[in-house]
Amino acid sequence: MKISLMQGGEKIRFFSATKNPEKCLNCGACDEIVACPGGGVGNTSECAGCGACYLACPNEAIELFEVQKRSEIRICVDGEHFYVPKGITVLKALELLGYEISKFPEKEGIFAPCNSGGCYSCALEIDGILKPSCITKVKEDMKISTELPENLVPRRIVHGWMGHPVGGVGTPWWLKGKYYVEAAVFACGCNLRCPQCQNWTTTYCGKGEALDPRKAAILMTLARKRYGVDRMAISGGESTLNRRWLVNYIKELKSLNRDEKARFHVDTNATLLTEDYIDELVEAGVTDIGPDLKGFRVETFMKITGISERELAEKYHRTSWNAFKYLVENYGDKVFVGVGIPYNQDLISVEEVLKIGEEICKVDPEIQVCVLDYRPEFRNRKISRPSFQEMKKIWDALKSIGLKFVICQTVHGYIGP
Repeated sequence: MKISLMQGGEKIRFFSATKNPEKCLNCGACDEIVACPGGGVGNTSECAGCGACYLACPNEAIELFEVQKRSEIRICVDGEHFYVPKGITVLKALELLGYEISKFPEKEGIFAPCNSGGCYSCALEIDGILKPSCITKVKEDMKISTELPENLVPRRIVHGWMGHPVGGVGTPWWLKGKYYVEAAVFACGCNLRCPQCQNWTTTYCGKGEALDPRKAAILMTLARKRYGVDRMAISGGESTLNRRWLVNYIKELKSLNRDEKARFHVDTNATLLTEDYIDELVEAGVTDIGPDLKGFRVETFMKITGISERELAEKYHRTSWNAFKYLVENYGDKVFVGVGIPYNQDLISVEEVLKIGEEICKVDPEIQVCVLDYRPEFRNRKISRPSFQEMKKIWDALKSIGLKFVICQTVHGYIGP
């Protein structure tokens, strides 16, 4: 069966990537973190048009250009044969075949939030192996199964195992300041496109071994012992993208750390944390969670996160706020909740930070609030890191509205609580 190259009355467009030598600074990011299905960024003839390099380049030196319809090859999807354009990704082929592709996990369709291959949320059984469909190129007679068996073990790329001296948003304030407060690992891939991403080499990383939950839990348990801590944290990127993986990882971690001192900490942008997801994480063993609230207004959220599609931004924004309220109202006595708020005058006003603080105060004035001083990073290097004096004013203002435990990250360390 051949597919139509028209969608909604419009011709489907295909793209390839190329480097702009006038913008390229030879930073090496595209070689070090991008999992290019074409064998290397800049190899235009083999480019699958996945866009992973385009998303990851901090200097915006990767440009996409339209290419003509390619010759066709035959693939097998769920037992049925189709002819699709040669050299595109599996995810693109499935989209052309009419499969629903979403940026928010729905009951039907394929959830593909990161488009870098790091999170494995879009992973399918391809020629008998679990592979991320967003960065896997179609091949002649490739066999693809979109229905994954229940016993198929999920995987995800996680890296950066370390002893962390200050912890994250969901780390209790009274622990901060010691040599190591927790062991941390970072999950690759993110559903947001923050132009000032504070950890972009993880966000856009598609390279590395994709670990199953058990192996990741063993490595974290070893890290706990190595650094002599009780807290084990996962951040990102965005840690919650691959739900099945994360829930099973927490379960495995708990089974390996049965002592009463063990704490299992998740830091998250909370944009995917539906109520049932929260229930599942708490049941699995999560003891500490740090949701971020990136704006009171949707417009601010879009500016900070780089999400340009209004409907999707509204959904992410609403989900994060609902997640915070649900956590406090239903698990406040069982799970430690710390809330993160970003601040940089070029991204969000002091007035809006205070509005967020007021809404938090209405829910519970004793919630730990951590204000993060967003610095120039990734593509947004024109902003300036907030001064110590700016952050002190933020701290004073949030304390004045009734919040009991406010911490502000500054260039000289933490202020508060």
